[in-house]
Amino acid sequence: MADYKKPDYWQQKARKEGYPARSVYKLMEIDEKFSLFKTSPIRVLDLGAAPGSWSLYLLRLMQRSKTAGNSFLAAADLSPLSREYDKGLFDSGNFFFIQGDITGVAVRETLFAKGPYSTIISDAAPATTGNHTVDAARSLELAETVFFYAENALAPGGNLALKVFQGGDSATLLKRMKTLFGTAKSFKPQSCRGESVETYFVGLGKEYNVK
Repeated sequence: MADYKKPDYWQQKARKEGYPARSVYKLMEIDEKFSLFKTSPIRVLDLGAAPGSWSLYLLRLMQRSKTAGNSFLAAADLSPLSREYDKGLFDSGNFFFIQGDITGVAVRETLFAKGPYSTIISDAAPATTGNHTVDAARSLELAETVFFYAENALAPGGNLALKVFQGGDSATLLKRMKTLFGTAKSFKPQSCRGESVETYFVGLGKEYNVK
C-alpha cells in the first residue's frame, strides 16, 4: 500500500511553487492538453475547491492576463481554503468563495447567480470507504452534480473538467457529456498517483442548442 502521508515528488514540487496540494499539476496538464481557459476574459467555477490549489492556479493565471479586471472565479467546498500560499489572492475582488455543500439548494442558487461561466472545473471527491464499488458510486453522484451545474450555469461554447473514479456507470456520464459538448473525452494526468482509480472527463464547446 502506498504511503500517502510521505510527500512524493508532486507534493514537494507543489510546496516549493506555493500550492497547498499536488492536485494543481493535474489541472495544469488538463489545461495544457485541452486549453480550458482560452477565452478572455475568463469566468470560472471551481467546485470542490479546497484546499485551494486549482483556485490559486486560476487566480495567478488571471493576474497575468491583460483582461484580469474582467475575469472572475467562483469556488465552493465543504471545507475552508488554505491561506498558506495565497498571499492575499483569496481576498481579491474577482474571487468569490462559499463554504457549503454544492448539492444544496442555497449554495447552488448562489453560484448560479454568479454565472454564467466560461469554464467549470471540479476536483471534488467523496469521503472514501475503501470499498471500490461504494466509492465509485459516490464519486459518480458528485460528478453528476457537477454535470448539472454545467447544464445550467455554463455558457454556450464553454468547457468542463471534472474528476470521477473509474468503474461503475462512469462511462454513462461520459456518453451524456458527448450530447452536451462538441467534444468529450476521458484523460488521466501523469501527476495522478499510479494506483489511483481517478480520472478526468473533459467536455469542450458546450452546444448552443441546449440550455
